[in-house]
Amino acid sequence: MRATLLTLLLLLTLAAALTGCGQKGDLYMPEDETEQS
Repeated sequence: MRATLLTLLLLLTLAAALTGCGQKGDLYMPEDETEQS
């Protein structure tokens, strides 16, 4: 039971790390296209 929980936690951590590595650039709220014109 404990090994299963540990494995699940490890997989979730690895997935979060891999998705985080793909993010580039500054964090910002995208504005509507109508405001940019």
